[in-house]
Amino acid sequence: MTETLRIDKWLWHARFFKSRTLASKFVQSGKMRVNGSSISKPHVNVKAGDVLTFPSGPYIRLIKVLEMGTRRGPAPEARTLYEDLDPPQPKPKQERPPVVAERAPGSGRPTKRERRVMDRWLDEAEET
Repeated sequence: MTETLRIDKWLWHARFFKSRTLASKFVQSGKMRVNGSSISKPHVNVKAGDVLTFPSGPYIRLIKVLEMGTRRGPAPEARTLYEDLDPPQPKPKQERPPVVAERAPGSGRPTKRERRVMDRWLDEAEET
């Protein structure tokens, strides 16, 4: 007999979901595919070699099941249960220009620097 495990339990073991209930609800939503076939029952069994396709955030995950696992262990142990066939690419860091506070003259309170300039100007005006 080949070793199988319910898909909701496997997703929980592999740490794709925080709880088995969340995994079960996700499978019931019909967004999960096993070997290209859409499923909506959390009691579907998966085995080593199956390919799972499902959305995860802005990415579509393509996961190959390698092992079943016996428990929900730490993340390094969970990563040994699957192979990511299409890993999400990290977003390139965008160079952003330094943020400089700009505002239209006469809008809102003056900045500390502007207040000092105004005070200096008013002091000079009083002296003359």
